[in-house]
Amino acid sequence: MWLNREIGKESISAEELSRRLEDYFKGKSISSWIKDHFLSRFYGDTPHRFMIAMQNPSRGMLAGYAYEHHFFLKQWVKSLAYVIAKSDLEEVQRNEIDNMLVEFFGYGGKPSHHELLIRMGEDLGLKKDEIINGSPLPRTQKSIGVWEMICRDNHWLEGMAAMHSLELVANRNLRQMGSRVHYFNEEILGSDRYPKSVVEFLREGYEADVGHSEYSLLLVDRHCTDVNLREEILASYLESEEAFYRYLDARYLRGKEFEAKL
Repeated sequence: MWLNREIGKESISAEELSRRLEDYFKGKSISSWIKDHFLSRFYGDTPHRFMIAMQNPSRGMLAGYAYEHHFFLKQWVKSLAYVIAKSDLEEVQRNEIDNMLVEFFGYGGKPSHHELLIRMGEDLGLKKDEIINGSPLPRTQKSIGVWEMICRDNHWLEGMAAMHSLELVANRNLRQMGSRVHYFNEEILGSDRYPKSVVEFLREGYEADVGHSEYSLLLVDRHCTDVNLREEILASYLESEEAFYRYLDARYLRGKEFEAKL
């Protein structure tokens, strides 16, 4: 499926396939390559259906987001911990610790992104225990397994690229990068249509993910000096991209499930 989409559907020789794959991975810096591919996959001619739903989200869709994203954030912390354990570079460790605090623990008197997520879910009709002690959809569980494998088994630069590329999804500069839509309809941030907790949760990601994603990917650029490792990093990113696409499907499907209940 990936070859059909990215390389071509026609029958070609092994030598030609090798040449095309080499060309596919050539070119810009790692961060620029990832940005281009992420934008094309999730915000291209046909944006992911979760993004389309977020242009006018129902309470059920937002509740589905809250429910499935809890499991993503639990894996997020584990994934970044692998990067910290594998790298001796202080700027890398500090970057990952900062991300973990913002996303899962909070600091400086501010609630974590995870806490804001739980508050949103509660205001939309879910119970905290229902979220914390629930089970993710199989698509989310499968994607979590991919991120666990990449960060546990591969080079720490592959883990950084695989995880921090996903923060591009809420980058407030998406339109400047060529997207026709944002991650969500930005009018929500000034609307009273949704509970205050929804606005606070969405605003936190909107304001934080530019610096987090872009600085982290620049660190990957800075510390990757091996052309062979570069290809491994991009290959791991593609695995993560596929997992993220599947995970966003899980958010959408859970949202549809909750639309019928809430």
